[in-house]
Amino acid sequence: MMVEVNELHKSFNSNVVLDGVSFKVSDAENMVVFGRSGTGKSVLLKCMIRLMLPDSGNISIQGKDVLGLNIKELNELRKDIGFLFQGSALYDSMTVKENLEFPLIRNFDLDEKEINSRVNFVLEAVSLLDAMNKMPSELSGGMRKRIGLARSIITKPKLMLYDEPTTGLDPITAKEISVLINELQHALKMTSIVVTHDLLCAKIIADRAIVLDSGKIVKEGSINELTASSDPLLKNFFSDEIIETSGRGK
Repeated sequence: MMVEVNELHKSFNSNVVLDGVSFKVSDAENMVVFGRSGTGKSVLLKCMIRLMLPDSGNISIQGKDVLGLNIKELNELRKDIGFLFQGSALYDSMTVKENLEFPLIRNFDLDEKEINSRVNFVLEAVSLLDAMNKMPSELSGGMRKRIGLARSIITKPKLMLYDEPTTGLDPITAKEISVLINELQHALKMTSIVVTHDLLCAKIIADRAIVLDSGKIVKEGSINELTASSDPLLKNFFSDEIIETSGRGK
């Protein structure tokens, strides 16, 4: 089991965001997390890598108690985890190549040949080798997302966390990014947890999905099972998502 989350609770004053969330993710599995805005999806990801502390509960990644690790142990574990932020989080003052080199230089003792090899590999993987010396400001939104993905996988993570990977993209680019995520997951044998509103993205990526509502997991299953459910909450949620996805980019 790659990930185990047990009875996770998180509140901000009187606002309960996570209310006893529990789930498991197997090695090399892709799990999607659905939920409306404000239901705690991004908070869940941040708690998992201890960018944010939960109020109570347990988180295990690769059999390690995330909340019980000291800083050195936590940083070692984070080397095995990639995180793709909503805005790609590229450094504007660095070229694409420098953005990709940064996590390698900072966290690993690699020689220049190995660094260059990894940079070339991930740029080829996202079909942007010719963008190596460009600045982020010279890239389109889809290209920035691809470079963000390249930087996330350059450390060869065992677990990838994606926070709304297709947000702000037109439908064609969103589909391309979703297919790319799926291809990389299989090629690199990574485990992935994907927070998304995008039903098409989820259909391409997900082995399994959970739905968060009012801080709790209300449903779990395959995408087909969830979208075919007669549950009023799910029917309303997925009908809204279909409308939103079909209108993106207009």
